[in-house]
Formats: sequence, C-alpha cells, structure tokens
Amino acid sequence: MTDERKNAETDAQHVSSEQKHEQVSEYEVEAGEVVEEELVEGAPVRRKGIYLLPNALTTASLFSGFYAIVSAANGMFDNAAIAIFVSMILDGLDGRVARMTNTQSKFGEEYDSLADMVAFGVAPGLVAFFWSLNGLGKVGWAITFIYVAGAALRLARFNTQIGSVDKKFFVGLASPAAAACVAGLVWCFHEFEPSSWLTLLTIIVVGGTGVMMVSNILYRSFKDLDMRGRVPFAAILLVVLIFVVIALDPATVLFTGFLLYALSGPVRALFRGKPKRGAEESA
Repeated sequence: MTDERKNAETDAQHVSSEQKHEQVSEYEVEAGEVVEEELVEGAPVRRKGIYLLPNALTTASLFSGFYAIVSAANGMFDNAAIAIFVSMILDGLDGRVARMTNTQSKFGEEYDSLADMVAFGVAPGLVAFFWSLNGLGKVGWAITFIYVAGAALRLARFNTQIGSVDKKFFVGLASPAAAACVAGLVWCFHEFEPSSWLTLLTIIVVGGTGVMMVSNILYRSFKDLDMRGRVPFAAILLVVLIFVVIALDPATVLFTGFLLYALSGPVRALFRGKPKRGAEESA
C-alpha cells in the first residue's frame, strides 16, 4: 500500500511538472517583446506588442526633453526652452490620441510617466542650472535637485491616484505647468546679462515650483470643460485673440500665463481657507 502511495505521489509530481512546463511554454515570448494582459468581455486576454501611434508621440515628447538638455549644455537656452514647450504639446496629444483611437495600454502609461520625468523634471532643472544656477556652487545644484525631486514625487503620487480622484482639480502644481514656468523664465531672460536679481528670481521660480508640485494646494485642471458642445460664435474670436497675443511675444505671454496659474493655487487657498477633503488630484 505504501509503494502504491509513493507511485501515486510520483505520478502527481510528474503531471504537475509537465503542467508547469506547458504553462511556461504558453507564456514564453520573443526576447524583448512586450506582453500585456487585458480584459475582453470579462476574460483575460494576452496581447503581444505595443501601439505605435501614441507611443510615437510619447517618444517625440521624450526627444524634445532630451534635446532641451543638449541645447542648454551647448548654451542655446532659447532653443532649450522652446523644446520643453514642444514637449508639453506632444505630451498632451499622446494621451488624447490613445483615448480617441482606443489604444490605451499599461506600457503606454508607464512609458509616458518616464518620458514626463525627463521632459518636465530633469530637463527644466538642468536648463535652469546651466543657465543661471551653476554659478552658485552647492546651492545651485541643491535648488535644482529640489525641483527634480519634486517632479518625481509629483508623478509618483499622481500614478497612485489614477482613477480614484476628482478630475476637476490637481493636488499640487502639475509637472508640465511647473516646467512651463521654468522654461518661460529662461526663454524670457536668456539674453540678459547675469545679475543678482535674475539669479534670485531663478531660485524663487525653480525652488518654488518644485515645492508647489508636492504641496496639497488645489489647482483647477479645466478637465471639466466641455470641448465638444456648442458655444457662442464669439468664443472662436476669443481663441483667435489668444493666438494673436501669444504670437506677438510668446516667451513673455507664456511665462506670465503659467506663472499666474502657479500663483493661483496659493491665492485661492488663502482666500477660500482650507479646501474640502473631497477634492483630490487629477492629471
């Protein structure tokens, strides 16, 4: 009886080993390939590969951020600032294109977050450092690190709150808006001679936006605006006027606009007191 039990256990282990081998073979993919599991009508389905269009836009955004770093290292600060704004446009497009074409994926979300860290975290910080803060020694790179770390923490906090927050508000300054403040500052004053007041302004903008990204201050996200509904004809005239004003002096207009937006959160908090507990972050 003991021998029969041992034989039965041996057979069971052999069958279990074969099943594991079959499972490994089933999930085995080509080296370097991406495999994601999606729910289709309630059943998990494994799909191989990535969606090209939204990830191509994310790659373009990443390239713009990288180009900004290279340009700043070579002293072309206006090009570096413009590259960051281009990256903002591309970052806004990739998610919308993915939703419009139903090509959202976990890979795309992770890739977008990493690209944002480069384009809106590392790039603006290094552009400001090469432009003005590198003359301050340890203080300069410390201010730069505050900004970069703030962007990283901001993105990590946002990623943990996706799908469980109020889309009407951001909690803390969004990293693209913070990047726009820094890039706008460099774009506006890149032709100015180095001076104490300009260095102080850079410290305030870079360090301040870094802190505001990880704050609990509420900012309007404007995601509750209905962009598909009908509007009065005068609305399109307002859009034309906005484009004309930006075209007259894009550096000054963009810097002023995003700086006012960055200040709107603290001002709103001061005038309205402590925000309600129900309001939380969105991206």
